[in-house]
Parts: sequence; C-alpha cells; structure tokens
Amino acid sequence: MAAVSVGDRAHGLAARARSIRFPLAAPSWPATVERPDPERKIGLDYDHEWSRRYPVRLARAVVMDNITRPAARVLAPSTVRGLEHLRHIEGPVIFAANHASHIDTPLLLTTLPVEFRHHTVVAAASDYFFDRKWKSVLWSFALAAIPIERSRVNRRSGDTAAELLEDGWNLVIFPEGGRSPDGWTQPFHPASAAYLAHRTGRPVIPVFLHGTRHVLPKTPDESGVAPGGSGTESRRGGRLRRSPISVLFGVPLTLDEGENTRRFSDRVEAAVATLAREVDGDWWQARRVISAADPVEGAETSHRGPDAPAWRRSWALDRPPATGRGRGKSWPE
Repeated sequence: MAAVSVGDRAHGLAARARSIRFPLAAPSWPATVERPDPERKIGLDYDHEWSRRYPVRLARAVVMDNITRPAARVLAPSTVRGLEHLRHIEGPVIFAANHASHIDTPLLLTTLPVEFRHHTVVAAASDYFFDRKWKSVLWSFALAAIPIERSRVNRRSGDTAAELLEDGWNLVIFPEGGRSPDGWTQPFHPASAAYLAHRTGRPVIPVFLHGTRHVLPKTPDESGVAPGGSGTESRRGGRLRRSPISVLFGVPLTLDEGENTRRFSDRVEAAVATLAREVDGDWWQARRVISAADPVEGAETSHRGPDAPAWRRSWALDRPPATGRGRGKSWPE
C-alpha cells in the first residue's frame, strides 16, 4: 500500500511539472485581457541593413548584370546621353530624376556605370514598397531600396538617407514624391534631393527619363484614393510593353553660397526640364529657348504641360515612336 501511494504521488508531481511551462516557455495569456496585434516590422520600421552586406550585394550584382540588364535591353532599348558627366565626379552623388513609371528605377540603375550601379540605394515609398513583409524583402534585395515617407516631411527618412550618403552610398530619389498622375512632370519637393544635398554637401545629378511610361503605364485608381505621393495610383500594375526609352544625365549641381533648399530644388527641376527639351532637340536649342537673348514664352515650364483640361494635356504628351502600322494620332488643325 505504501509503494502504491509513493507511485501515485510521483505520478502527480510529474503531471504538475508538465503543466508548469513558465519560465521554460512563454507564459499563457490571461483570457480576460485583450491580446494586442503582433508588431510588424514594415514601412519605416523595416530593418534593411542586411541588404547592404557584401554577400547580398554580390548576389544583387549578379542578378543585375546577368538578368536585369539584358532584359532591359530587350524590353526598353535605351539611348543614354550625358555619361561623360559621371566620369570625373567623386561620389557619392544624388541622382534626382522625374518619375512616370515603376519601371523607372530598374531602367535607371541598368544605365549607370558599374562604379555607381552596384553602390547605389534607392529611396522608395514606405507605404507602397514596404507595406508588406515580402515586398520589403523583395525590393530591398532587388533595388537596395530604403523606405522613405513621401506624404509628409519625416526626419527619420531624411536621417536614413543622409547617413547612407555619408557612408559612401549613392542615392536615387524622385523629388516629385510619386509617379506623375498624367505623364507630365510635377513640381519637385524641396524636402527631397535639395534637402539632402544641403545637409550632406553631396552633388545632385539631374536625370530625365523619357518614354518609360510607354513601357509600364501607370494604372489609375478608380476609387480616386491614393496610398500616398502625387496623384492617384492603383496597387495593380500595368501591362509591360516593348518601347524605346532615353536616359539623359545632366551636369552635377551643388548649392551656391547662401542658396536655400527651395531655390536649389527649383534649379534641379529646371535642369531636368532642360534635359527634357534635349530629347526632341539638341543641347543648344534646349538652352536657347530660355535664354535672355531669345526666350520662348512658356519654355521654362513646358515640362509641366499646358494649363488645360485633362484631355488636352493627354493630347499634348509625347507618344511612342511609330511601329510601321500607321502614322498614329495627330492634333487636329
């Protein structure tokens, strides 16, 4: 009888030990207390430091040079001008470009010289490219993207970009804050490339991307509600189309003594606008129309499109080159 009692007692102690998980395991949550949602490390909180480690950089370079670049040549045959401006400049630099399509970033990266291509990060909208974990991982690896708050000024975003510039990384940024809603260039935000140039002392390289909206058009959001940035945009991507593009790099710009960020931002935008005029003309013609000696009315703001209804602005936009299947549309006389 005594032996049975000892056995029963040992069995009871063992059962009680198995039921006591803490501190060997996480304690149970009280049934009367509401459990908070698990913390999600996405958006501005996403930790992207891993994407700049050497093994990841090496893998990204292999993908960029052997997959992305050849695919870009087939999908969007490019004409690149102004690379001579990058030959003798000491990095890091800030590439400030117009923005019309999600394809802008990979096409721009593939045209950069190798010394810039593999040591450049991209400022990407935190609410669009970093709103889910899988997207955060994908774009951090593929583009070395970093999350930036685009709907309002955010000190944390600026600190992240400035620290990377000071660490020697080049930066691609779109000062419009998002893709153009109608294809025309939108006003540049001073709290973008100009602010970072003022803070870090690094030069800004103006870049104009022409024709990318024909490769991957922006899909409008029928609800009219934008996740952020300029204009409305759907989270559904457009359809890829083969179309030639042009990428034009301008002369590096630095702040003049006493120049504030707003004036410098206007100067960067004006430089991009000048590159836009070079697409259909030449270096001299693009600058003659805004010269004091022979100005053309409206030339300085022509990149923003005519002050007209949406249908007229659409008509005035450039169209992809003819494919031999017809002469295409023309503005009625």
